[in-house]
Amino acid sequence: QVQFVESGGGLVQPGGSLRLSCAASGSIFSILVMGWYRQGPGKQRERVATASRTGLRNYADSVKGRFTISRDNAKNTVYLQMNSLKPEDTAVYYCNAVDYPNPYWGQGTQVTVSS
Repeated sequence: QVQFVESGGGLVQPGGSLRLSCAASGSIFSILVMGWYRQGPGKQRERVATASRTGLRNYADSVKGRFTISRDNAKNTVYLQMNSLKPEDTAVYYCNAVDYPNPYWGQGTQVTVSS
């Protein structure tokens, strides 16, 4: 099963930006929909963005207009550009296939938005 490794997280001030990367261990050409998820302290994991192989993108209302998901199938990598970050965006961010996800979510990458 394809594994995913997230990177790019860190500490950023409110209003700042980060770009997260999700590197897959294998080809993502066959994955119809890739997604970014996050889990904040004491919260359930939630889906924040998805990208289909055909170019369709969907966002949670909480991040719409601020986050942009993209995928580079040739590089087997998915990105999440995060702008205008807010403290409530603080979470561990994960990527995974949406339709047939890997049941093991890995470590993710920590995003902390604080002044």
